[in-house]
Amino acid sequence: MSDADIPKNLFGKTGQEITCVGLGGEGVLRTTGRTGEARTVIQSAISQGIGYYDCARVYSDSELYYGAIWSEAPETRAKIFQASKSASRDKKGALKDLEETLGRLKTDYLDLWQIHDVRTETDLAEIAGPGGALEAFREARQTGKVRFIGVTGHHDPDILTRAVNDWPVDAVMMPVNPVEGILGGFLTHTLPAAKMKGIGIIGMKILGGGHFVAPRSGALPDRLIRYALDQGISVAIVGCSTATEVETLVSAGKAQKPLTHAEREELMDIFRPNARRLAFYRGVV
Repeated sequence: MSDADIPKNLFGKTGQEITCVGLGGEGVLRTTGRTGEARTVIQSAISQGIGYYDCARVYSDSELYYGAIWSEAPETRAKIFQASKSASRDKKGALKDLEETLGRLKTDYLDLWQIHDVRTETDLAEIAGPGGALEAFREARQTGKVRFIGVTGHHDPDILTRAVNDWPVDAVMMPVNPVEGILGGFLTHTLPAAKMKGIGIIGMKILGGGHFVAPRSGALPDRLIRYALDQGISVAIVGCSTATEVETLVSAGKAQKPLTHAEREELMDIFRPNARRLAFYRGVV
């Protein structure tokens, strides 16, 4: 495997370099029983030089799909950056998730383990309180079962910003797309907070929730990926369902071609009229 053709970014203060685009855990990976299609997508990503691979304990068979490949090619696993997530809010549940994740991925460590989908004040209190999941994450990092820890969220930018500021995380995953540029919050508060702290920044929802770039919108995936990369993030991840979609992701990453002012304005004009509806992953209408 060679990822020389895809530019790399430093992942915050970790000293780790990762490819600027990564394979997301959505698309065909968030399914059950579609092993052949998932294998095609993962192997396409490997062959085209993608180095960052996303999944989650609750993303159906995503971890199993990766594990089947890593067990056959441990030398490839050693070269890539594997991330997963736990949605458990307590220490016991999170540690159980981690053991199951490692078993399903056929690996003895994660490069990044993330506190999944932090949404509410209750989440913050439970995760960071006595016996909370944050204890498990810190312990796993100390023992070497995970190299780095992070937090993810796409519901409330104020909540995610507080987690970034208050927790000892190495990375944050957040939505990065034109809708967020219009609404503000994640790009105007969470992103600057992460940059100020010097942590890795993973852009998700690049194409919205799934692929909201319907043909009638005129918004091409290539331009949306470029929009995300323009924000100064560490890596843009996109869930893919075919080898062709992987190729689009890789091409956008290799190009490193910033949007022109006209292209940016056109994107904003496409999404501005329905921005709140298109940000349905926030739980708003």
